[in-house]
Amino acid sequence: MRKHHRHAGKAWLLAILLLLAALAAAQTPGEALLGHYQSLTAQLEHNQFGQPLVLASTQTDKELKGEIYAVVDHPFAQFKAGVSDPGNWCDILILHLNIKYCHQGARPDQLVVFIGRKFDQPLSDAHELDFAWRAQAGDDGYSQINLVAGNGPLGTHDYRINLESAPLDAGHTFVHLSYAYGYGLTARLALQTYLNTLGSDKVGFTTVDGAPVGGIRGLVERNTIRYYFAIESWLSAPQPEARMRNWFTATERYPRQLHEMDADEYMAMKRSEYRRQQKPPNSQASA
Repeated sequence: MRKHHRHAGKAWLLAILLLLAALAAAQTPGEALLGHYQSLTAQLEHNQFGQPLVLASTQTDKELKGEIYAVVDHPFAQFKAGVSDPGNWCDILILHLNIKYCHQGARPDQLVVFIGRKFDQPLSDAHELDFAWRAQAGDDGYSQINLVAGNGPLGTHDYRINLESAPLDAGHTFVHLSYAYGYGLTARLALQTYLNTLGSDKVGFTTVDGAPVGGIRGLVERNTIRYYFAIESWLSAPQPEARMRNWFTATERYPRQLHEMDADEYMAMKRSEYRRQQKPPNSQASA
C-alpha cells in the first residue's frame, strides 16, 4: 500500500511539473519579458545608477556577456518603430566612442561597422565587423532585434547584440539589451595586455567583495551600458548634435567607469565621424 502511495505521489509531482512547464511554454515572449520586470521591480527602484536600470555580466573562459534591463521614457510604439528600422542603427551605433563608421551593406539587413580607438583615426586603422541585422516577428506587445557578426578583431567571434522590448504603460517601455562575444587565447592575451597598461585603472559596475569588478568583465559592462545609452540617446533627440550631447551627458554620470575624454573632444571626434558616415562607402578606403 505504501508503495502505491509513493508511486501516486511521484505521478502527482510529475503532473505538476509538466503543467508548470506547459504554462511557461505558453507564455508569449512579451509576457516572459514583463515577468522579468516584475521580478526586478526592487532593483529597478533602488540601484547604483539612480534610474530604473539593472546591469549584470558573466564571464567564462570562452565568452563575455553583459545584460541590461531598463525602463525608458518612450511609448512602446515609438520605441519599436525606431529600433525596427535597420537604417537607423548606424546613427545609433556611431554614438559609441569606439564606433568609427557604419553603413548598410549590399542588403538592407547588413551593417558594416568599423570599431577602433578612442580618438579620431582613419578607417584603415580600424577593425571591420559585418553584422547581420534581423527583426524577429512579434505582435503589438513585443519587439526583438538581433545583430550578429561572425568574426571580430584579434580572434574574437560570434558578436551578438540583442534588444527586446515590451510596453509597460502609455509612456514607458521595458527593454532588455544583451551584448556578448566569444574569445580565445589571442584575444585574452591582447585584452590582458590592455588591462595591464592603458586600461589598468578601468572598472565596471558590479561590486565583488566590496569593490567594482575590473578586468575583462568590467570591460564588457562598460561597453554594454555605452550601447544602451546610444539607443536611448538616439531616441531622445531628433538631431545628431543633440544625440551626441545626450550620450556624453549620460556617460558622464558615471565618471569612475566611463569617463574617457572631455565634452569638446568627444563632440569634435563624433562630428567628424558622423560627416564621414554620410559619404558613400566606396569613398572610405583611405579615410
